[in-house]
Amino acid sequence: MSTISPRGIRRMLQSAYPQGEASALARIVCCEMLGQAATDYYLGKDITLSAKSEKDLHDILHRLLRFEPVQYVQGEAVFLGRRFKVTPDVLIPRPETGELVELILDECPPAHSVLDVGTGSGCIAISLSCAWPSAGVEAWDVSEAALRVARANSAALGARVCFRQCDVLAPLFSVEPRFDLIVSNPPYITCAERKEMERNVLDWEPSGALFVSDDDPLRFYSRIASLGMSLLRPGGRLYFEINRAYGPQTADVLRRCGYAGVSLRRDLSGNDRFVSGYLP
Repeated sequence: MSTISPRGIRRMLQSAYPQGEASALARIVCCEMLGQAATDYYLGKDITLSAKSEKDLHDILHRLLRFEPVQYVQGEAVFLGRRFKVTPDVLIPRPETGELVELILDECPPAHSVLDVGTGSGCIAISLSCAWPSAGVEAWDVSEAALRVARANSAALGARVCFRQCDVLAPLFSVEPRFDLIVSNPPYITCAERKEMERNVLDWEPSGALFVSDDDPLRFYSRIASLGMSLLRPGGRLYFEINRAYGPQTADVLRRCGYAGVSLRRDLSGNDRFVSGYLP
């Protein structure tokens, strides 16, 4: 048996992280991963470690000091109150994506059929399925590894989602109008924006789910909007999460395709983040 204090864990993490971030990570390590009571953590009480928990702590700190996101270290992330399994095969769900789901639930009547393009962990599709239990929800992703994670999340959370491996940029396949709602949070960060990003994102999260080329930053939006004209039933709605640098341009993509009621909305931080429209 050995002991370690929360202060000792914070001090180790401060060698790689700013003080505030190191403190937040230390609380997660102590309370969520080592099981220390919150009151004991804030009182600074030592944690008694078994041989196994000492080994676990060594592994946790080693991974965090290599800037691996704490969600991957924990193996899960909270999204709209639910715990989703996450691995480096999928993006860690962001609060803005939660805002997108809430926007849809606030604006749309329960849909009979939903398509989530680029599902990743499945957080959007699963959240909508849980909110609308009678809806038929389908989710596509090009990555089979991501789909394995999404399927596990769907089963664990009791959702009913049909997952399909699909490259939305591939040549047109046979489609028919069958969805009331299409939603997508596609890759939208340009390669030029890499220099502004943190190591824990660049080194660990799947680049294919993050980045698009600088010379065609709206390629996924153009493709999905075009496909939506065939896949949506009349009156069906399309919702996107977008790059804040391309708000008006993304809205124009929908208008040029023929969508009506095109709307550009901001997230809680005041950034252009969501574009929507409907099929006339």
